[in-house]
Amino acid sequence: MLSTDTAQSQVADLVAAARAAGADAADAVYFRNMSTQVSVRLGELEDVERSDGEEIGLRVFVGRQSASVSSSSLSKEAVAAMVERAVAMAREAPEDAFAGLAPEDRLLKGDAPEIDADDGEDPAPDALRARALEAEEIARSIAGVTNSEGAGASAGRTLMALATSTGFARAFTSTGYGCSASVIAGEGAGMQRDYGYHSARHLADLEASEAIGRRAGQRAVKRLNPGKLASGPMPVVLDPRVGTSMLGHLTGAITGASIARKTSFLLDRVGTPVFAEGITIRDDPHRPRGLRSRGFDAEGLPTAPLALIDKGVLTTWLMDSASARQLGLSPTGHATRGGSGAPGAGTSNLYLEAGTLSVEALIADIQLGLYVTELIGQGVNGITGDYSRGASGFAIRDGQIAEPIAEVTIAGNLKDMFLALTPADDLEFRRAMDVPTLRIDGMMLAGA
Repeated sequence: MLSTDTAQSQVADLVAAARAAGADAADAVYFRNMSTQVSVRLGELEDVERSDGEEIGLRVFVGRQSASVSSSSLSKEAVAAMVERAVAMAREAPEDAFAGLAPEDRLLKGDAPEIDADDGEDPAPDALRARALEAEEIARSIAGVTNSEGAGASAGRTLMALATSTGFARAFTSTGYGCSASVIAGEGAGMQRDYGYHSARHLADLEASEAIGRRAGQRAVKRLNPGKLASGPMPVVLDPRVGTSMLGHLTGAITGASIARKTSFLLDRVGTPVFAEGITIRDDPHRPRGLRSRGFDAEGLPTAPLALIDKGVLTTWLMDSASARQLGLSPTGHATRGGSGAPGAGTSNLYLEAGTLSVEALIADIQLGLYVTELIGQGVNGITGDYSRGASGFAIRDGQIAEPIAEVTIAGNLKDMFLALTPADDLEFRRAMDVPTLRIDGMMLAGA
């Protein structure tokens, strides 16, 4: 695997070659991903996959014209052809008044924050196999589990390097590990499935496979013999693993590109209450070992912790340089990109702060409601905020979690849902987006 120094030099040399070929400005990005994945089913090894791939991307500017190309080959011939093709394409591209690199005076200077993203481990396939087998064995041992969809364990390392013609050149590595199990409970038409999963940057932080398997089995069994609820308005409570979707709907609505295109239900809402007063939502790119931690963004700008929602008030858009220029604002250090194409904008480790109520207290006054553990479909309108999705979970009766529920639909409007949202106190940092248990009053449920 390339060292960070070698990768950094490689993208810097590619940018220099683009300038020599006639580009007024350029940036280049390099990714190398190495991973091992092991899958088992019914106690037997099903698959071992080892992948090692790399991609290098180049974006060039000729005046306000730009083009992007990428290649999975880093031979001298391939790189030379990529430079020539990119410059030729840019000269034929339409002008874009907002295109360009990030402002030079805003680039990261000095050392990037330490995010502890690489633990140096490289577990052997046998160790991953043992982890997957244990997760499935424990899941299958739960009374009521009748079959398995399999279990898996994975390990990987990524190297990313970025260079710009304005003088930025940095690289970093990160590791990632995962373990999962998915099992089936019941028989025939009454079968139900569920899963357990965890991922971490450091192998030492990965949850024990026994706990993952037990959670998968218990979840599947609890879903057996589901019923329905009568249609009508009622409180809906979102389990943390599905409650994170609320953060996804928020970020999609506040990216600079959505605002510039006027395709967001939160247009013109910066500086105004979007959530209830007690709600704060933070983006923390510097969390040690965070799944999306980063010391600089995809344009070379420094990153910083930020409250996107501060006591209910929307504080900013998420902007790369192009969308910021279009909006007449400054980029926010949230640029993201792959190996090809222009940057977009996105979050790092995003979370909604915990509330003050326990989960038991949060639902104590609900006479009839729905506790959601699974959402189905994509029925969300990003322009109007209208929301309608299939759901499964459990009834809430007289303040207690009751029988399993399936095949219902919950509906509302995200603007109203955000304002009606109340968090519990059970926040855990397990994903790139994290929320505690969330209660949303006043939603409509379509059931029996």
